Amino acid sequence: MKAPAVSRLPYFFAVAAFTCQISTPAHALFDFFKKSQKQAPTVSERQSQEAAASALLAEGRAAQSDGNSGKAINLFESIIKQYPFTNAAADASFDRAVLIRNSGKLQDASDAFQQMITDYRQSPRFSDALQQQFEVAEEAKGGKKQRTMLMVPMKVGPQGVIDMYKRVISNAPYGKLAPLAQFAIAEVHQDQGEKNEAVAAYQAVVDNYPQSSQATEAQFRIGSISNIAAKRTEDNSNLTATRDAMTTLLATDPASNRADEASAILSQVNEAEAAQSLEIGRFYENQGKPKAAAIYYNEALKFGSAESSDKARELLSALARSYPEAVLDTKDQPAQDYTVPAAVDLRSRDDYAGPPAPELARLSQKPKMRTEGDAFVPIPIQEPTLPTRPGGNATAAPGMLLPPADGADKPPLLPVPPAPGIPTQPPGAAVPPVPAPPAPAEAPTADAPKPAADAKP
Repeated sequence: MKAPAVSRLPYFFAVAAFTCQISTPAHALFDFFKKSQKQAPTVSERQSQEAAASALLAEGRAAQSDGNSGKAINLFESIIKQYPFTNAAADASFDRAVLIRNSGKLQDASDAFQQMITDYRQSPRFSDALQQQFEVAEEAKGGKKQRTMLMVPMKVGPQGVIDMYKRVISNAPYGKLAPLAQFAIAEVHQDQGEKNEAVAAYQAVVDNYPQSSQATEAQFRIGSISNIAAKRTEDNSNLTATRDAMTTLLATDPASNRADEASAILSQVNEAEAAQSLEIGRFYENQGKPKAAAIYYNEALKFGSAESSDKARELLSALARSYPEAVLDTKDQPAQDYTVPAAVDLRSRDDYAGPPAPELARLSQKPKMRTEGDAFVPIPIQEPTLPTRPGGNATAAPGMLLPPADGADKPPLLPVPPAPGIPTQPPGAAVPPVPAPPAPAEAPTADAPKPAADAKP
């Protein structure tokens, strides 16, 4: 039975060798499988295509009204393929996506709306398509099952739901649905028990959409998730994260409906951390490390309730009687002395970054105009004295602009160049007077005889 198969091998190699000798380029072999690139029609072609596409659209909607969804989808797809540049193609793409959604195929519906948004972003149906896409993601998140090829309804997986919401965000990053979609992504991660991913997604709501109604709830969820993790583990970072989140919530939106819950959780966290600090402080005190014990007693005094603060103050007092130097060294450290907060001089610390002292604040202010009445008199404006040259008895040389100094017979320190066109005079020689300028010529009168014209040769 194997002989015939072996006998075909020579024919196979011959065909392969003949194929390799074909001179046609390799890329040309695959051009047949590529879709033809559509070109924008001219004005006249656009009008004819619009009419044809509108007729097909009306036929498809009639089939949709009759309940023949299959025929309607085929007609809509024909419009999209044959007349992609028409207005009817955008409507056909939207109607096709709606029919797919009504069939129960959530993933296919999300893909169909995405195709409509990508291809016809300038269409008036853009907002409707985005709303429909968000609603499809909401149905998938709610656990609605979709039809599959195995004819067994199945839910969309968590990652598939997240991808649907991410499409909504990417299509309109600052639209009204973007904070809702980002909040829903965080909820999916929270339902899956993914703490870090959920906190990061909620933080994205707070950072990217701080003015939305979901920002306050997202901030509360961050603290709530960290609080639950703090109860299950002994990691102090969860307590710190909870305190930071709840403190931020109370500072940014003190009138929110979550303010009372945030205050209660914040009190619980502070009390838990104070109790933990007291326990650690006792441990270090038993180990003979009073300085470390004083540090944790101070922390309990800072965060604890009235009862915990009194207990920490008693322990600090007892520790100070036995080890006064260790307690004093602890108080010298920055932000470690919580017994007398008013006595801490923050401005003297090297890492102080608060407002400047009053003296420095006044120096940094811009000068202001005087408004009060006083005997202030403005400085009188006086013209400066012109400079003089030595040689007061001598007459000013031509071209000399400086007047002579009175009572000075000294020669000039530097030679003064003569004015252009005037010969240089020896020292001590009399300066000739400057000739008067010639009188202007008189204009001829009307009675004066005119000069005779030159005779022609």
